[in-house]
Amino acid sequence: MSERDEREIRLGEARRLSQLLICVAEQAKAGFAAAVAPFGLPVPLARAFLTLGSSAPMRDLADRLACDRSYVTSLADQLEERGLVARVPGDDRRVKLLALTEAGEELRERMSTALAEQALVLRRLDDADRAALAPLLEKLVGDDEAGAPAGW
Repeated sequence: MSERDEREIRLGEARRLSQLLICVAEQAKAGFAAAVAPFGLPVPLARAFLTLGSSAPMRDLADRLACDRSYVTSLADQLEERGLVARVPGDDRRVKLLALTEAGEELRERMSTALAEQALVLRRLDDADRAALAPLLEKLVGDDEAGAPAGW
């Protein structure tokens, strides 16, 4: 086989794998949107909301979502207006933390349950498949993306 033939085969393989990854990502995004729709939060707001765990500075949320801090301020405003989060003082008084309210914790639990029931990777892959897939995806993401944004 010629070098050109090998290159064409590799290019075809790369194209096929890339298309499959894009297809999986699109299906996962559509599944996420469908799962959160009944809860009345737009997808970007739901993603930010579900990324919140314990109280955290808004800059941490910006890092996890890989977005600008001013955008997180807008998201925080919207979540606060809905009674789902509150801004609370941190150890450093200059830093405000976002904390889930009681209503926010309850909604987050309900949304997380719905997402777990509908998640593409949980529905189509068994434990062994997921265990095999995770290191491959981490390898593709690479060390430079170790802090890659959350899947939500």
